Parts: sequence; structure tokens; C-alpha cells
Amino acid sequence: MNWQIYTEQFKNYLKLERGFAENSLEAYLRDVVKFREYAQSQEWTNPEKITHHQIQDFLVYLNELGIAEASQARVLSGIKAFYKFLFLENIIQQDPSYLIEAPKLARKLPDTLSYEEIEKLLAAIDLSTPEGTRNRAILEILYSCGLRVSELTELTLSQLYFDIGFLKVIGKGNKERFVPIGKDAIKYTKMYLEHIRNHINIPRGYENYVFLNRRGKNLTRVFIFLVIKELAQKISLNKNISPHTFRHSFATHLLEGGADLRAIQEMLGHESITTTEIYTHLDKDYLRQTIQQFHPRS
Repeated sequence: MNWQIYTEQFKNYLKLERGFAENSLEAYLRDVVKFREYAQSQEWTNPEKITHHQIQDFLVYLNELGIAEASQARVLSGIKAFYKFLFLENIIQQDPSYLIEAPKLARKLPDTLSYEEIEKLLAAIDLSTPEGTRNRAILEILYSCGLRVSELTELTLSQLYFDIGFLKVIGKGNKERFVPIGKDAIKYTKMYLEHIRNHINIPRGYENYVFLNRRGKNLTRVFIFLVIKELAQKISLNKNISPHTFRHSFATHLLEGGADLRAIQEMLGHESITTTEIYTHLDKDYLRQTIQQFHPRS
């Protein structure tokens, strides 16, 4: 079989069996297409006969092009997924990508907000306007639950379990998880639902989304990004923040408060604990205080 047929089968596998979201699906396919184009330029016409060394040659080629290490790692991830699929389908007997390591990346620590900065941002919202009430509910949920912005924009009324203090979140790969929601987040979301959303003329097909714009349609990720940027300017916050900053802050503040890393992993919806470990970037004073307080020989 040729590259095109295997790529189509791989796409169906990611979509139907792995439940990948459209953005992730397209990213993986782009990675495979990049490698396919390089392989065809080298007259490696049979994907089943690709070797470990040929994949390494491709990575060297990317490096010589000046492609960033993070992007190289991203492409390799797609290639590995493709060959893992071929191996699982018994199309190949050995995975040529198995032992290839991604470029070592310097782990970038995410920006976080202090609790005081979050309080200032929330206080800067004008609750006298319908949009202000909605935006307060949005930021309360982002910080209270640590949601990805896409999880928030896709949040539906049927995912709200305020009676038991939880949200049902649909994360990456359509995986469901239950996340506790705080009292303030519930309070402002109920205010929005009962006093603002009830008076919006909602077009057909948007009736179940929690957060809506003036036209009754669900919000975009860009819109929420702009809301946060405007608030940061309003309080003269000298940090480059985004909706994801609230997720980082949620995880960091939980960790600093003594929460178990596994519990944080579950709430964030991380598949691997190593992803969650990025939040262990605590300052030296906090670490020193922890040792002094809890270690028996401090």
C-alpha cells in the first residue's frame, strides 16, 4: 500500500478509536504529511520499509532547516503515533520510531497569577452590565476549576451539577472528568444564568451552551482572551496573561496549599503525571518553609 492509504487509515484510527478532537487530528496528520513528503523526495516509497536511520535523517534535515526543537519534537510525536498505529494493526513487525528520542527541551515555566492579582482582576469587572456578570462567572470558573478555555467555551447546561458542587468536563479526546466548583463560581454563574442568560434570544442549536454572546451564540476562545487582556490593562498588570494563565494559577495554588499531585492531575485532565509536574515550580522560600514545617530533622 502507499503513503496516502495508510495516512487515511491513520486518520480514521485517531478519529474513531482514539476520539481525537479536530485540532489534534489535523496536527498529527500534518506531522505525518511532512515526513511523507520528505520520504517521497528521497524515493522512500514504501512506508512499511522505513528504518530507524531514515527517521533520524529526517530529524537532522529539520534541524538543518532551523526548525525549533519544540516543533521538531511535535513532528516526531506525530510520526511515532503513525508508526505505533501501523504496528498495532500488524502492518509492520517492528516500530522504527520506538527508540528515537525527541530533542531535549528546556521546560518553560508557565506564567501564574498570585491570589491577590486574581482578586484585583475579578474586582475590576463591572457587574452593573450584563457582560460584566457573565465575564465574572467565566473567570471564576476558569480559576475555580482549572478548565482549558476550549472546555469552558463548550460547557453546556447539562454539564452543571451545582447541587453536588461539580462540573462534568469534556476534555481532550472526549474524555470526561468531574471537577469540583467553588461557591463563588457557582454564585456568579447562577446570577448570570438567572438574570442575564434568561433574557437572551438564543438561536436554534445554541440553547444548551452556558456562556453566550449578545447574539445568543457560544463564545470563542479569542473573545475570552481579549476580555482577560482588557482587564489586565485596566489594573495595569505587567504580565502577559491569557485564559490558560488561570489554569496554571489554579494548579500552582493547589500545589502550594498542599494538594496531592495526583489529585491535581485528575482535575486538570492530564493523561500523564509528567505533564502536571511542571507546576512544581515553587519558590525557594516556600520549599524552605515546607522543610522546616514537615521534616522531622529540620
